[in-house]
Amino acid sequence: MHALTRTGLAVAAAGLGGLGYASLIERNAFVLRRRSVPVLPRGHRPLRVLHLSDLHLVPAQRRKSAWVRSLAGLRPDLVINTGDNLAHSEAVAVTIETFAPLFDVPGVFVLGSNDYFAPRLKNPARYLTERSRKGTGESARLPTEDLVQGLREGGWVDLTNTRAHVAVAGAEIEFVGVDDPHLNYDRYALVAGASDPAALLTIGVTHAPYQRILDAMTSDGASLVVAGHTHGGQLCLPGYGALVTNCDLDPGRVKGVSRWWPGAGADLSAPVPSDAAWLEVSAGLGTSPYAPVRFACRPEATLLTLEPVA
Repeated sequence: MHALTRTGLAVAAAGLGGLGYASLIERNAFVLRRRSVPVLPRGHRPLRVLHLSDLHLVPAQRRKSAWVRSLAGLRPDLVINTGDNLAHSEAVAVTIETFAPLFDVPGVFVLGSNDYFAPRLKNPARYLTERSRKGTGESARLPTEDLVQGLREGGWVDLTNTRAHVAVAGAEIEFVGVDDPHLNYDRYALVAGASDPAALLTIGVTHAPYQRILDAMTSDGASLVVAGHTHGGQLCLPGYGALVTNCDLDPGRVKGVSRWWPGAGADLSAPVPSDAAWLEVSAGLGTSPYAPVRFACRPEATLLTLEPVA
């Protein structure tokens, strides 16, 4: 066999093996990330926040549902859900069932594009070359109202373009949330304003971490912003990381904990101000049914510990 032919076959075999791993193994290898941020006043006891995002549930995904249900055993003080819960028109019931063990915990949520519109078949290469957006008429509508009603009945607070106070472990935390910026549904003007000095802290919540929202929230005094949407890049290169974020956030902040301040995206080499806020982005737990792969980017939930400043 010609050497070039053997090389080609080896590359093809490696590609198929990688695709098999990404579609059959890694996308189901759920992991809990444990991270911490120093945002509480000195002397305050730590608070544990469970961050769930991008489940993209379909009714048959019982393994994912059971794994999320088991997280109630962590006994968090707060749950933050940053959207994209659905991937099927009949997934609301299994989604509410999945979250039910956590409804005893104070929770807040915002919506993502896949809470409004069903995923659709498209060229997966588009994800690597452009920030594709859904829009009215492009995809079938999902039963968004049923999802929102179920989460509200479970006791979680809807932060869709809303500012709210929630009692968490005996302390009042202020939340400012927006509808999905990826769909241009955000209306930050409705919630803009300085943080409440009487609150323990202010947390910004958004599905997609677009810079305009991060800038606005941190400019108004949010000490922490929590987001999802990016899938951590979904297909990453070992030793390099994410190629894309599917928004205007830089790949260096595609998942995990980083710092943000108004204008942080304008100069990535700028020094971090001492009063910069914290940004936590989840790589999420799911994928579109039409792109069911993850590589070097395991599906995740985050147990985020809020700690007192040093």
